[in-house]
Amino acid sequence: MNITQCKMARVGLGWSANELAEKAGVGYATVARFESGGTLNSDSLGKIDKAFKEAGVAFIGGAGRVGATVPK
Repeated sequence: MNITQCKMARVGLGWSANELAEKAGVGYATVARFESGGTLNSDSLGKIDKAFKEAGVAFIGGAGRVGATVPK
């Protein structure tokens, strides 16, 4: 998951950054830092990724493209 995919998934699910932080068990500042281009430790990134996967998000990429799919 990269920054673009994180934002795409969050918006696709209709989650605010605060909601993502709560669901992932990380602070709002962690989500905001990542979405603004900052780096995260692997633990925080893993928690965010897990929250998305539990919500049914799939991250896709290839041929110079990235994306995120969310359930209907």
